[in-house]
Amino acid sequence: QAQLVESGGGLVQAGGSLRLSCAASGRTFSWYAMGWFRQAPGKERDFVAGISGGGSHTFYADSVQGRFTISRENIKNTMYLQMNSLKPEDTAVYYCAAHKTNWGSKDVDDYNYWGQGTQVTVSS
Repeated sequence: QAQLVESGGGLVQAGGSLRLSCAASGRTFSWYAMGWFRQAPGKERDFVAGISGGGSHTFYADSVQGRFTISRENIKNTMYLQMNSLKPEDTAVYYCAAHKTNWGSKDVDDYNYWGQGTQVTVSS
């Protein structure tokens, strides 16, 4: 079992920045890829960014490429999402998730542990 807790969400103006954190416990953190997803009201949960267990492989949704950066500190059992140049369309609940394998993927069905989510609101 893995427990994931997100933090760092909030209200920010368009063009601003936020840094989300995901603290993990319950299993060997470095063995598993991690990811960030987001869900806006009335929409499906969408992939945002992913990172392999060792941190060498990162991948992003086209909509956030170049603006968001995913990273992890395995010694602290923590993953991050640095979000810059935020847009109103980035408004959503952001979830961190643990992947079933070390490498990772963009498929929501490949993630088997989820945090409770943190709200990010970007005002225009």
